[in-house]
Amino acid sequence: MNRRRVFLVEDEPIIASGIERKILQLGYEVAGSAATGEAAIKAIDADTPDLVLMDIKLEGRLDGIEAAAEIKKRHDVPVIFLTAYADEATLDRATQQDPFGYIVKPFTD
Repeated sequence: MNRRRVFLVEDEPIIASGIERKILQLGYEVAGSAATGEAAIKAIDADTPDLVLMDIKLEGRLDGIEAAAEIKKRHDVPVIFLTAYADEATLDRATQQDPFGYIVKPFTD
């Protein structure tokens, strides 16, 4: 049986490392990771995962919401947003992308 493949988009290396460890502990495969929306789009275009965990606040030209919108145009892959910003305006923007869900940081096991 093939393990489900999760692609992580997170610009904080320490947080990304911890999330990647947790993905593996839960029995999933880390399909790849990126620190920017642009890099995520390029990687997902090359190899589409089963799920994308996308931080909302990213370095680079695109934030996570904009990157998710572009990924949704190109691929049928669910996106779960990771965010430390649970303010109404941010969640309203994210909701427009019809995400599979949200995980609010900081989080614990």
